[in-house]
Amino acid sequence: MKKRILLVEDEPGLRLTLTDRLAAEGYDVSSAADGDAGFQTASTESFDLVILDVMLPGRSGFDVCRDLRQKGVEVPVLMLTARGQVADRVVGLKLGADDYLTKPFEVAELLARVEARVRRATPALASPEAYRFGVVRVDFRKTEVEKEGATVELSAKEFHLLKYFIEHRGATVTRNELLDAVWGYDAMPTTRTVDVHVAWLRKKVEPLPRRPQFILTVHGVGYKFVG
Repeated sequence: MKKRILLVEDEPGLRLTLTDRLAAEGYDVSSAADGDAGFQTASTESFDLVILDVMLPGRSGFDVCRDLRQKGVEVPVLMLTARGQVADRVVGLKLGADDYLTKPFEVAELLARVEARVRRATPALASPEAYRFGVVRVDFRKTEVEKEGATVELSAKEFHLLKYFIEHRGATVTRNELLDAVWGYDAMPTTRTVDVHVAWLRKKVEPLPRRPQFILTVHGVGYKFVG
């Protein structure tokens, strides 16, 4: 069954472009051109994700997000805005948004974030008791990692990061998704935090950290685990 997305965007050209691209990716897309119509549609129909522009005629995106949450609508919300200030991102997240993307953006990044949000609303791949890739063995029950039979010391965050990669193997995961899943937005770390921890993790589990085989970089978006 196709995943349903509601796009609330007042700019006709961008609304059409994003609708076409999302439909080409296999999503069932509905759209609204202002905040009032977006709120009415999102609160009366079932969607897997709402992509919500902040600067809208009528109700702002902030107001729509707040009103949906107050009404008990728990659909994931990805907010789009031309504003880049951290304070605006914080406001959106506190009002109940799940992710935030600043204009202008690459459509590839938007598609990756959409995929990530829709995926997070469905169960992840089950973690087996143990998982092996290359010469690395991960024991989830004991939270232990071995490489060629020798113990590899990982911090709690590194282990959580590796576990998340394994659970979502084969999928592109964005830095913001990793921040949310491993650190939590309340901690307000930066995407640089993700890159640093990935670099540390690669040093411990990759045969050649500078030429990773398992934790691959998807430029401009995030990472993909292919172990």
